[in-house]
Amino acid sequence: MSNENNNGRTEVTTLSVALQFAGNRLLASLKPAERAILEPSMSVVILNRGDVLFEPGEDVTHTHFPGPGVVTSLIVTMSDGRAVEAATIGREGAIGGIVSAGNKPAFARALVQIGGTALKMETLALEAAKERSSIIRDLFSRYADTLLAQTMQSVACNALHPIDARLCRWLLTAHDRVESDEIPLTQEYLAEMLGVQRTTVSGVARVLQEKGLIAYSRGRMVILDRSAIEQCACECYHAVQNHFRSVLPDTRPQKVVDAKTAN
Repeated sequence: MSNENNNGRTEVTTLSVALQFAGNRLLASLKPAERAILEPSMSVVILNRGDVLFEPGEDVTHTHFPGPGVVTSLIVTMSDGRAVEAATIGREGAIGGIVSAGNKPAFARALVQIGGTALKMETLALEAAKERSSIIRDLFSRYADTLLAQTMQSVACNALHPIDARLCRWLLTAHDRVESDEIPLTQEYLAEMLGVQRTTVSGVARVLQEKGLIAYSRGRMVILDRSAIEQCACECYHAVQNHFRSVLPDTRPQKVVDAKTAN
């Protein structure tokens, strides 16, 4: 059973919030005491490709925790309409709600690139949870650090590295979040994310396909040789991954459903 919420996104009423916790790395690292603080304020929603979670200048009223397979982007748009991705967010994190006090206007557009289920809560409720729990507060502070690191690395990558290495980095980033060798990506979308022309992406993708690293057709790319793609990617992919692992706790999913609920 589902219904449309005020933002036009589908809210799922039959899925258990508790079951969704294990699908998001930040939430999966929390113990039952912290989960009990967050769960009452959460609902499960379906995010569709193309959904805009917030626009630049808008107050960030809700926080979303993507589930497996979901890929969202923070996109910076120039006055002439050109756009480039500043950060990619999937099941490892949260989108919105990083700032804990005061006015919270968005700087970038938050766009759903690959849809699926997510947990959603009001940012005010998340702020209250941070006040109640130093563990939740510390977790989000650490996540903010990893998000900033990803953004800074993206700036360096876009300025210094060739498009083929950047494309391979992005494919690895998407592959990690989708958890499938088949990634529903169009060349138009990749071109926008990388800030280049579609013909540029098409040429690089053709070379990767000829080398047997990927297969692609309209609307999808298939990872055929991940290890080879890692060798072709720039250092930025592993730099961000290593920093994430060093700053955030290991994911040790807790028991989220007791025997009575499971039955």
